[in-house]
Amino acid sequence: MTPTPRGEAGSAAVELTLLTPLLLMFLLLVVALGRMATARAAVDGAARDAARAASIARDPVSAQQSSKEVAATTLAERGVTCRSLEVTVDTSAFRPGGWVAADVTCSVDLADLALLRLPGAKAVHARFVAPIDTLRAVS
Repeated sequence: MTPTPRGEAGSAAVELTLLTPLLLMFLLLVVALGRMATARAAVDGAARDAARAASIARDPVSAQQSSKEVAATTLAERGVTCRSLEVTVDTSAFRPGGWVAADVTCSVDLADLALLRLPGAKAVHARFVAPIDTLRAVS
């Protein structure tokens, strides 16, 4: 075994002390990116659920109302809080055999994503189109 030169004693502790904050910041950034992907998936699910709820409604007005309620409920169930939530429903083809489209935009606070307390918000948008059954009555 060769003896350690006196000039390098304790250098591993100093290196660890300097690298630990950088490694923690990198880990928190990875967590934030993962939570952003989860938020995107939740908004996709909310758009899908909103379009489905609108497609089974009996008229365009109730389609608008039910899709907004369902989108908010889906996001709340998945633990996503929006700074602002916008749900728009396209009912221009609302007839048997037609379609209905739901656009959901959620402004997610970046500070909620990780312990980094990042400033600002990120708008996450999703669109889903659902068919309307050809054998059902609409008013």
